[in-house]
Amino acid sequence: MNFCNAKHVAAATLIGLALGSANSKAWAGIDDYEFQLVQSAIKTGDAAIVAVRLVDKRSGKVVPDAVIFTQRIDMAPDGMEAMTAPVEALPSEEPGIYRFKTNLIMAGGWRLSIAAKIQGEAETVESRLEFKATQ
Repeated sequence: MNFCNAKHVAAATLIGLALGSANSKAWAGIDDYEFQLVQSAIKTGDAAIVAVRLVDKRSGKVVPDAVIFTQRIDMAPDGMEAMTAPVEALPSEEPGIYRFKTNLIMAGGWRLSIAAKIQGEAETVESRLEFKATQ
């Protein structure tokens, strides 16, 4: 085999190995993930729990161990974005389910804004999830 053919064979082999060994995670984009509310209606109160799941939209499976670094709750759906409530991340009881304790002081439309990092992804998953607080 001459030098030119050896170079082509080596290049083709490397490309084949790269494509063959790539798993679906390597080709994932941040748009392949989304947060979803576990419940869309939550009772008002000073110990209300808002739970969300982080889902890989390609497989439908939940994604555990994301690092939540931003969370905010406000009444933007009812035109009162300045009306906020304290929010505290709670330990997870199930993989892929992220829980937050808050004080939903009044019934109406609320929004949870959340940002997280997923292991192996360079970008940030961000969501704004709207739900109703009920009496």
